[in-house]
Amino acid sequence: MGQFLQFVFLGLAVGAVYAVLATSLVGVHAATGIINFAQGAFALWAVYVVAALRTDGTFVLPIGSLAFGSEEHPTPMAAAVALGIASAAVWALLAHLVVFRPLRHAPVLAQVVASVGLMLFIQALVGLRFDTENLFASPILPENTVTVAGAMINVSDLVLAAIAIAVAVGLRAYFTLTTAGIATRAGSEDELAARLTGYSPDRLAAIVWTLTGAACGLIGVLAAYTIGLNETSYTFYVIPALAAALVGRLSSFAVACAAGLGLGSFQAVVLWIDTKDWLPNWAQAGLGDAVPFVIVVIALFLLGGRIPARGSLGAVKMPAVRIPRIRIVPTAGVLTVAVLAIVSTTGTWRYGVVTSIILSLIALSLVLLTGYLGQISLASMAFAGTAGFALSKLSDGWHVPFPLGMIAAAATATALGVLVGVPALRIRGAQLAVVTLAAALAIQSFVFNNPSLTPAQGNLIADPTLFGLDLGVREGTDLVTLRFALMVLVVVAICTLAVMRIMGGATGRALLAVRSNERAAASVGIDVAATKLLGFAVSAFLAGIGGCLIGYSRGQLSAGSFTVMIGLTVLAMTYVGGITSVSGAFLAGTVGPLGVGYVFLNQTLELGEYYDLIAAGVLLLMAVLNPVGIAGALASAKESLTATLSRRPAREPVTEPVADTGKEAVAHVG
Repeated sequence: MGQFLQFVFLGLAVGAVYAVLATSLVGVHAATGIINFAQGAFALWAVYVVAALRTDGTFVLPIGSLAFGSEEHPTPMAAAVALGIASAAVWALLAHLVVFRPLRHAPVLAQVVASVGLMLFIQALVGLRFDTENLFASPILPENTVTVAGAMINVSDLVLAAIAIAVAVGLRAYFTLTTAGIATRAGSEDELAARLTGYSPDRLAAIVWTLTGAACGLIGVLAAYTIGLNETSYTFYVIPALAAALVGRLSSFAVACAAGLGLGSFQAVVLWIDTKDWLPNWAQAGLGDAVPFVIVVIALFLLGGRIPARGSLGAVKMPAVRIPRIRIVPTAGVLTVAVLAIVSTTGTWRYGVVTSIILSLIALSLVLLTGYLGQISLASMAFAGTAGFALSKLSDGWHVPFPLGMIAAAATATALGVLVGVPALRIRGAQLAVVTLAAALAIQSFVFNNPSLTPAQGNLIADPTLFGLDLGVREGTDLVTLRFALMVLVVVAICTLAVMRIMGGATGRALLAVRSNERAAASVGIDVAATKLLGFAVSAFLAGIGGCLIGYSRGQLSAGSFTVMIGLTVLAMTYVGGITSVSGAFLAGTVGPLGVGYVFLNQTLELGEYYDLIAAGVLLLMAVLNPVGIAGALASAKESLTATLSRRPAREPVTEPVADTGKEAVAHVG
């Protein structure tokens, strides 16, 4: 019993971080209606600011730095902590002023990708600005222990839990006892009424952003010594925090705080269970990380209909959609350019071309699911990885030949995609993004990082052969053979043309109708549930084919091949290229991770280390200034130029307002 209690209390440190992040998410949602995926990134920056100040007295800024001491005389602890908390608060305030205030009335998709982009931007900036390998957290809280019921408990863990509770009480008091807090709550119900009574929702929101940013910085700095420094851990603590916030229906500070503390303790108990060997080996690894996904799904299924929505001043429109048409001349032109790019390159450049072609297929899966169906998914690379690891078992273990092994592996990803898509039958928007991101993290921890399923040396994949022809990726010193590159092009071309046919036909119009207005779509006979699941299935199948091609291109797969960060970067590039157009998927593949754009940035400009930062920065700019992406902007410019030259009005793109009845899309189906 004593050992059990000891693990329960050991989980309070990370549980306190979950709790403060959760209550901060509740506060931000109450003030702005936004679910901020970057909340943990604010704490991440504060943690490393304090670590640097306590190491050599350097106050690291996004650009430049200030000297507040030296290695012999580092910054005093109190001053370092104050600067760390202030930096987190400034990041939160800048996020409101520069990113989220301009997106106040933007589609939920734009808000979600901007939030993800901000998370990626801060994390990339931390990796560039701080010496992360040589910085360590210093103890701030007392290091003594007390004994309770035979369990030795760290006083620091109890202090962290008390601070988390104090933050929750303080935020609730602000929203219920202060004039500004009450006005903020009123504005969340009716923004227009708040403005008419003389309150500025933007200013009220700025106060909440600053307070919650400071709270996240405080708990992160105080808990850093106990839970350690890691570039990704604090960033993804937002997922368990979101699980706790959703248990509180994004409205109760007390429930969110209690759920966060409870979740941290429960994950620690799971570790204790692992030490007892009560579970089979395959079920032990990553089980604690899978718990938030289960909590998110259950909470949203049970409480999704009762989670409050923020009042708005007007209707919000989704990004414009351009229905694809298969035309012989443009299709032949694109294929010719791809063939020339393959034939005229060698080595790393050809590998970049092949990778871009594969990534364009994964990006196309996002175009179909998110751009056409309106279901925001952050799990595309999880589906790709599932198919890749399944292909390893099928090709190397069971010797299933190409292309049957690839199709079967993609079918496995399809089944997983349908399973993840089931919550979409009841939830949508940012809440669905939470589910898919939690699912991606659960799959990464429970499957990809599971030693029983994924050996440390990687999963081997047999080279593809067809009718005796070796289509393997390497031959001698050739990094990518011409045969393999052309095989990839053929597979991607077939899949792309098939999807374009789907998107341009009756099924595509059904997808658009569901995206526009689910009730209007159902009124004309469209099975909304089946359409959503079909979208998830096709999207996961496309991502699965892409994952298999990635596996073939590398010969083996490891957990690092399909990380959540890579998936988020692919989403970022797809949004930049144009989330609602096929050409946007091609652009996303070109500039995607390890693609042609990356090779150019790395080899020609020697700026490869800045790729993540540039990708996230461009995503933020696109989300705020140009939500239709590069492809949409180019298409609009082309139509405007054509209309000017021919002296006729430009054709309007197909678009479906969220608040409208959806008659435009439904009319095509009916």
